[in-house]
Amino acid sequence: MKSHPDHYSRFYRSDNITLDVRLIELGYPFLRPHFRGRTCLELGPATGYMTRLLVKDFGRVTAVEGSGELLAQIPDFANLEKVHALFEDFSPAVSFDTVMMNHVLEHIEKPVALLRRIRGWMAPEGVLILGVPNAQSFHRLAAVHMGLLESEYAMNERDRELGHYRVYDLERLRAEAEDAGYSIIHEGGTFLKFLSNAQIETVMDDRILEAYHRLGAGFAKHCAEVFLVLTVRQ
Repeated sequence: MKSHPDHYSRFYRSDNITLDVRLIELGYPFLRPHFRGRTCLELGPATGYMTRLLVKDFGRVTAVEGSGELLAQIPDFANLEKVHALFEDFSPAVSFDTVMMNHVLEHIEKPVALLRRIRGWMAPEGVLILGVPNAQSFHRLAAVHMGLLESEYAMNERDRELGHYRVYDLERLRAEAEDAGYSIIHEGGTFLKFLSNAQIETVMDDRILEAYHRLGAGFAKHCAEVFLVLTVRQ
């Protein structure tokens, strides 16, 4: 069994996630066209790097985070409700038009059970946007060829530091979503990643990062991040 979310909160220091935050900002426009309605539930916001964007697009955002240390770092926006709770204990009184769960499912011991639970939090025409790091990303495939990973699905040091249970690809993500009772209305990927984070920070500027995000739209299977847009199957 993994430790409580507060155990991993130290990873999210600003000097650890500078590039991650920028990649979230660059990938956000690829998720935005799939938003619905005026209410959003964000599951696992960490320090709120996506929350800061969501509050501009929704009338009301509810952010649920298991780590009190991380939740405290999210600014107090007027249209934001911050909830300190584990997902197993969260029981909202209202439903949500858009549920955002990005970089969370890989942290969950029983992902299908959680996905089934989320169905009850969604409005009748609501969507769940589900994003995860991708095992089939070019940078992981290169690491296998270099002998740095046994396989693209093996845990690397960053995975272990963040408390991941697994590394997804699109096929596994689809299978778990369908098993949990969802219909897939869109799938995609963001950012073609060929280098490590440290290498990217050294040799890639924003113009290059933006170009590789746009290119990624045509190569979802091998993007650094993959995502599904889901509705509850009728």
